[in-house]
Amino acid sequence: MLTAGGAAAYLHDRSGPDSSATPADTTLAPGTLQVLTEAPPPLPVPAPLPADPNADTPAVVIGTITIDRIGLTASIQEGVTLPAINRGPAHWPGTAMPGQLGNVVIAGHRTIHTKPFSRLDLLQPGDLVGLTSLAGAFTYVVRGTIIVPGEAIDIASQTYAHTATLFACHPPGSSRQRIVAKLALVGPDGQPVDGPDQLPPLDAGAQDTDHTLAVRAPDPLSETAG
Repeated sequence: MLTAGGAAAYLHDRSGPDSSATPADTTLAPGTLQVLTEAPPPLPVPAPLPADPNADTPAVVIGTITIDRIGLTASIQEGVTLPAINRGPAHWPGTAMPGQLGNVVIAGHRTIHTKPFSRLDLLQPGDLVGLTSLAGAFTYVVRGTIIVPGEAIDIASQTYAHTATLFACHPPGSSRQRIVAKLALVGPDGQPVDGPDQLPPLDAGAQDTDHTLAVRAPDPLSETAG
């Protein structure tokens, strides 16, 4: 078997049943080269935004989030309805789970209820964010923060990298825009597990032409700014 570029190549011998014959009395038939490529694993699929932002949502905790820079330690709720986000930082269903390939997306209020992301604007590149789930504990590093339009953003897009996104209303008290912190998973050596060329652009979603994820239903954060 030969391997190259993630593909496995197998050379099948078609010389017949008497493979013990000597080269002097046997002519080998040409081999058949079969190349088998490994398909990339499927990415998580974000759930659509809820048709009813106030829909009753069971209280389900999937893990915890810790950000020393802003003094935050909180449980992560499941769901992006207002009832879920009102309880604390909330995981967008269908996006990656902590430590998983793809983009972990977490929403939070800035000025109301538990207001876990009230100081999200203080995050600096290099700050560490801890996320836990049933799969274990994982550390992410802040790549930077951007401000994006509230009505057309790509924050839940999934890519073949291990990333996370934290977002909240911006400016505080308004749902006109979003402040978005972009993170990358780091390994035991403290370095990102994905190379710079694998990570999505830091400013993705900040440009007028970025509409990868258009709002398809009422925005759960728009009715009550926070």
